[in-house]
Amino acid sequence: MTECYQGRLRFGRVDRRSVEANFSGGEISSDGGALLLRQIDQRLNLTASLAKAIGDPRRQASCDHKLVTLLRQRIFGLALGYEDVDDHDSL
Repeated sequence: MTECYQGRLRFGRVDRRSVEANFSGGEISSDGGALLLRQIDQRLNLTASLAKAIGDPRRQASCDHKLVTLLRQRIFGLALGYEDVDDHDSL
């Protein structure tokens, strides 16, 4: 079962502004964390490196989606608490 964190998270400063997150917003979407995950992934190049390391033996002409896109969908979905792929349409 998911445990909710009620405190405040501080991410440091950007220029003269402090960046923080708190969880006192009431009934709002928790999917905003996907934006943070995407930024981290872009900076560290994690999923692209993983896709390159795994390789893609599929016939590329028959593929609608690149391997890196499928990895991002699955990894980000798991990180956001969407264990089932059927939830991904709403994301």
